[in-house]
Amino acid sequence: MRLQGKVALVTGAGLGMGRAMAEVFAREGAAVVVVDLTARDAEETLALINARGDCCALTADVSDSAQVAAVYAEVERRYGRLDVLVNNAGIGAAPNDGYDKFYERMAAMNEQIARGEEPTVHLDHIIDMQDDGWQKVLDINLNGLFYNCREAVRLMIRCGVKGSIINISSTAGLNGTGAVHYCSSKAAVLGFTKCLARELGGRGIRVNAICPGAMNTRMMASISPDYAKAMVASIPLGRMGEPVEVANTALFLASDEASYFTGQTLAANGGWQML
Repeated sequence: MRLQGKVALVTGAGLGMGRAMAEVFAREGAAVVVVDLTARDAEETLALINARGDCCALTADVSDSAQVAAVYAEVERRYGRLDVLVNNAGIGAAPNDGYDKFYERMAAMNEQIARGEEPTVHLDHIIDMQDDGWQKVLDINLNGLFYNCREAVRLMIRCGVKGSIINISSTAGLNGTGAVHYCSSKAAVLGFTKCLARELGGRGIRVNAICPGAMNTRMMASISPDYAKAMVASIPLGRMGEPVEVANTALFLASDEASYFTGQTLAANGGWQML
């Protein structure tokens, strides 16, 4: 029960890695606040983890600062404190970001390679990415993280809590594999994490990041089979990761076992990118 008596908030906890983290945290004794954009997904996660009846589910769009502030006001009302924040909510694609043409070109390139030809097709994703497609990914992956960190730190300071903040980045933020909006947002998360860790160290609030690799989640299922196959082929362990493997990494960072970890990046990626 490594999180006994602690309150942990996980964004994007309705499915995938977020749900796995909520399950692991609850099993280890935390009162978990499940936050998701979709109420049904949040409630389904809550039903899985709420054996003691001290967890709750809240709905919010993390890219809306007012909705995020309302979530933390409710957390303070219910629990009077916050010990752990996991910024997990994120997207890899958005309308008008040019992914449809990117996949078409990738398929054509792979066909040329399969025929033993020198590829003449270029992926050229950026030329089809519109302003709103770019902005939507940054609004959720970066702005949403900022809004949650700001409210969490305010609450931790008010309550005198030496908490743990865990930001979910991506191996794409380390090696640039993927779309430019996604890689940019996830690389920015790492810089944000280091800066905030320095800022909050004196208060005993730890800030760390996790860089998952190719994971067996709904987001990964949405990419083209050719793209997924190429990813797995480049992973030394030869497989995608499972959400619980990231959840166990988050559990370590959330617990007192990681009391001397701050500003760090743990890459749960099967060796895809080695730090």
